[in-house]
Amino acid sequence: MADEMIRVLIVDDQRMFAESIKYIIESRASDIEIVGIAYNGREAIEQAEKKQPHIILMDVRMPVMDGVEATMLIRQRFQHIKILMLTTFDDDEYVLKSLKHGAVGYLLKSMPPIELINAIRAVQGGIMQIDPAVSKALIGGTATRIADDEFMSNLKTLTQRELQVLELMVQALDNIHIAKTLNLAEQTVRNYISTIYSKLGVEHRMDVLKIIDKINYFLGRKDESL
Repeated sequence: MADEMIRVLIVDDQRMFAESIKYIIESRASDIEIVGIAYNGREAIEQAEKKQPHIILMDVRMPVMDGVEATMLIRQRFQHIKILMLTTFDDDEYVLKSLKHGAVGYLLKSMPPIELINAIRAVQGGIMQIDPAVSKALIGGTATRIADDEFMSNLKTLTQRELQVLELMVQALDNIHIAKTLNLAEQTVRNYISTIYSKLGVEHRMDVLKIIDKINYFLGRKDESL
């Protein structure tokens, strides 16, 4: 039995770009079906309801309703739909708002087509996608010098299971795939993540991304001590 096709909705007010992306994906990826094109956020909401795509490629700046607001509204109504922001802008404010409202990635339109196709497949598999240029800006450009003793002390309060969950979060796995990897119920994973946030003094996954260097440093040093 063949795997289910990945159903994708393209949302972009630049018609030529949207049509080009549709053609490129359909001609190069036999496992991806473009179910429609919307030209603003309001149309995106309507088509999300009608077409029920697995993934939406969402532009950020559009007339009528921008991609950030559309992402928030779609995720409120259709939590099973994954939204991948695809834009020419790496503006920190748009990145943070998009991901806070439930987007599972933020990519730049300048990326090679094959990388976009692979990103769609990765998102369908539960792996978050952030363009390196965007993540570099969020993290601060270069690796942060480890000097926050209080934060390191907080990391040391995590239990072994909480560290396992945190490590998978750093790898950009979503709750469903963390649950499958650790053989836990999804609600149990949510409970662990809530505890991790509380212990580390953060509020959401974007906060984790911004301190990923410190977390990786801690996890790496911990492995060396085993």
